[in-house]
Amino acid sequence: MSKNILITGGAGFIGSHLSKRLLNENNKVICVDNLFTGNMNNISDLIDNPNFQFIDHDITKPLYLEDIDQIYNLACPASPINYQKNPIKTVKTCTIGVINILGLAKKNKAKILQASTSEVYGDPEIHPQKEDYNGNVNPIGFRSCYDEGKRCSETLFMDYYREHNLKIKIVRIFNTYGSNMSVDDGRVVSNFINQALNDLDLTINGDGSQTRSFQYIDDLINGMISMMESDDNFIGPINLGNPNETSIKNLASKIIDLTESKSKIVYKNLPIDDPKRRKPDISLANEKLKWNPVFALENGLEMTIEYFKNINDKN
Repeated sequence: MSKNILITGGAGFIGSHLSKRLLNENNKVICVDNLFTGNMNNISDLIDNPNFQFIDHDITKPLYLEDIDQIYNLACPASPINYQKNPIKTVKTCTIGVINILGLAKKNKAKILQASTSEVYGDPEIHPQKEDYNGNVNPIGFRSCYDEGKRCSETLFMDYYREHNLKIKIVRIFNTYGSNMSVDDGRVVSNFINQALNDLDLTINGDGSQTRSFQYIDDLINGMISMMESDDNFIGPINLGNPNETSIKNLASKIIDLTESKSKIVYKNLPIDDPKRRKPDISLANEKLKWNPVFALENGLEMTIEYFKNINDKN
């Protein structure tokens, strides 16, 4: 049965993939984005679809829409280079913006999913990270606008659930990569690929021993939709990520090999509060959603490299 679905941040990396997938499943999609980090190029092939509507809007301002069945709240800069450009704006998006969208869900009696993040775990003292771990977050650091902002978003979701019986879902997204990432967004995968394609040095913060777990975008979209469609009594939070952990140095070497680049690896100082290890425990997602990532890192990287090659050719 077709649904009317609102996606905030719908022109961004994740939102554009989600928009396309939900349209392909015969839904009507309203994409709301202020284009701070979103890009119209990401949704250019959707604009003429009669079931797709784009609204240029900042969720820190009230939004009035009717007949909405589901809301995916993805609106927020998600890479350090972007969320630190205007940290106060980032916090406002995670608080005032979330309150506005929760109010819209309440008015429409819509089910709403919050795209939270593995950053709520901070620099974790428990490995791998399970959903019942409360995290190790610096509340006054340079990353706090995002880390604490997303933690507050989860708080607001839970309070609307408890006070208003709102149908909510919370997913904690671990490092994700794929097409529609911005060339200059500062994420490690896009950084390394674009440096490698241009035979520039690959810059690693720290000694490269810090680890991350990278999931391909299609795996994440499958998990998010499965979570939205799951039983209303299961609200999360739930980890969505690939548990195959790899060091940043190994990632850099793999990308150099896959691009056949002449690039070398150089090392810079590690940023403050940068997590040393990050790996999701996805046993809850497997149990409740029967969800497991299926894309191997090398296969996902090959497809992402092809995307950036095409972008470079056009430029």
